[in-house]
Amino acid sequence: MRVLIVEDEPRLGRQLSAALAEAGYAVDCASDGERAEFLGQTESYDAVVLDLGLPKVDGLTVLRRWREHGLATPVLILTARGSWHEKVQGIDSGADDYVSKPFQMEEVLARLRALIRRAHRQPAPLLRCGDITLDPRSAAVTLRGAPVKLTSHEFRVLAYLMHHAGRVVPQGELTEHIYAHDAGRDSNTVEVFIARLRRKLGAGAITTVRGLGYRIGGHA
Repeated sequence: MRVLIVEDEPRLGRQLSAALAEAGYAVDCASDGERAEFLGQTESYDAVVLDLGLPKVDGLTVLRRWREHGLATPVLILTARGSWHEKVQGIDSGADDYVSKPFQMEEVLARLRALIRRAHRQPAPLLRCGDITLDPRSAAVTLRGAPVKLTSHEFRVLAYLMHHAGRVVPQGELTEHIYAHDAGRDSNTVEVFIARLRRKLGAGAITTVRGLGYRIGGHA
């Protein structure tokens, strides 16, 4: 899963980026509104963390422009403590949730997980597909109750497929959602990650639909 962090305060941006990366997300960062608007309209994200007080273009304007262009990505806005009018403006401009500064990192992560669950119509906190269980809260995967050790990229591939269980996910879409913007993207490595996941989870865990992509769950 891939998240865009839009924050102009360098220290906070680094803290958010490190926490999300540790939680298993591919992370892109923008420190001003112009860069944020560009990335949001040209890259694929599963969620956005958006500060409102940004240089060049303010966060509310960025958010409105995204929504006007049809961008439906869940957005979590960061607001100043007690600034209720910013919260109202943010929600009215298309935000899905907010958290007030200063905040606990665990709250940001929990709210992001909830936004992504709702976006994929998955009310339960645990993702289950057959004998496989994935817990986004701890970035843990089990097979028939036994823990399975995955690399960060293997986890991202599995998490994305399980969030879209039953749907055929094209290889290019997977590539977009497991790498950050500045990472070297090679769609062929997705095949390597799929092969590794099959070795760890069982040969039939992930189905290849020839010419279309990969699917977990559903019927062949």
